[in-house]
Amino acid sequence: MTAQIITLTINGLQVSGLASETILQVARENNLPIPTLCFLEGLSTQGSCRLCMVEVAGSPKPQPACVTLIQEGMEISTHTEQLLHYRRKIIELLFSERNHVCAVCVSNGHCELQDLAREHGVDHIDFPYRYPAMTVDASHSRFVLDHNRCILCTRCVRVCGEIEGAHTWDVKNRGIRSLIVADFDTPWGSSTTCTGCGKCVHVCPTGALSEKGKSVAEMLKKRPSLPYLVANRTLEH
Repeated sequence: MTAQIITLTINGLQVSGLASETILQVARENNLPIPTLCFLEGLSTQGSCRLCMVEVAGSPKPQPACVTLIQEGMEISTHTEQLLHYRRKIIELLFSERNHVCAVCVSNGHCELQDLAREHGVDHIDFPYRYPAMTVDASHSRFVLDHNRCILCTRCVRVCGEIEGAHTWDVKNRGIRSLIVADFDTPWGSSTTCTGCGKCVHVCPTGALSEKGKSVAEMLKKRPSLPYLVANRTLEH
């Protein structure tokens, strides 16, 4: 059966894609950037960070590009002043919610949150900092989990379950009290399911997950292997 081709407009440019594709996929195929944090090619989508919100003509509210399928005749705007305002506020809220001190972070200079802040001109925070008493789990022999840097994107949860198949990570609590935990909230070093593969570390967009022995600005994330792993997993099944 022939796949249905959809024609739509993004930022005044007429583009096309398959009916099974999302706005984000089609935009990226046409070199039209839309910011994301929770999205990562090869993992399931959940639309939690809301940074990829776009305006669709005729819709009363912005739509998350990563989970919204394209439709014939859609007219989409990705960088209106209102959307840029929303994105700046989301980034500010992420910085204010936990203890993101870039100057002493292992991912300083290699952090997606930091990059987006710079891109959107976020040089100060209008919201009060919460300064929560967050812990650091260094019980694993090779890796560290720093809850102070976590933005709850759940990339680690998804890559562990969907690609590695270990299902070590999960989320406990709800809302602002949410935390990433291993094996029903046991120290990472005591996990009976963790394979030590490091996939969770390298899909993390911030310094929340890192390798031991890395100093300030030394933690480089390696993600190019993820599409390769996904392709091989698909072939195996």
